[in-house]
Amino acid sequence: MTTPHAVVHAAVARCLVYPDDEFHAGLGVLRAALDEQPGRGGAELRSFLGHVDTTAPDRLRQDYVRTFDFSGRRCLYLTWWTDGDTRRRGRSLVRFKEIYREHGWECTDTGELPDFLPAVCEFSALTGTDTLLRDHRPALELLRFALVEAASPWADVLQALVATLPGASPRDRAAAQAMARSGPPREDVGLAPFGTPLLEVVTR
Repeated sequence: MTTPHAVVHAAVARCLVYPDDEFHAGLGVLRAALDEQPGRGGAELRSFLGHVDTTAPDRLRQDYVRTFDFSGRRCLYLTWWTDGDTRRRGRSLVRFKEIYREHGWECTDTGELPDFLPAVCEFSALTGTDTLLRDHRPALELLRFALVEAASPWADVLQALVATLPGASPRDRAAAQAMARSGPPREDVGLAPFGTPLLEVVTR
């Protein structure tokens, strides 16, 4: 059993990692999964994949590093947006790990912090809960605005992700900051543990 947006969340996880050889090798599986389960976010992800098709791999890697590694305004670590470089961030990271463990999921293979957005999206896809994404909706929206302002192709990926979350996206950055003060919309979702990469499941 999967949630309606699980494939998109799994695809977003793949699209937001460093575009190395493994990323390119998995593009066929990613496209097949999106084709089999159309829905919210699919069009934006296909737009991003079209950009990948027309961009040299070396250029795509350079763009990724320039986009996500050299600007705090486009950080892929969710607690950076809420806690910055403070002691509070450590407690927030512990909460991510606790939620992962509650659902029988460990984020240990990548060497990344547990709030790394691709890992959070993979968790959502495989367990059926988007709690962490909803809790950090303001951060996702601010990241989306930053990518749009930078004319980044990864803006389509963030647009695909927020399209799967409850409630409308804020109109502008100020509205996103207001959302951060008041909290994101919430809704109940079913929970179910999974252990197999979703993009492999839906294409078999």
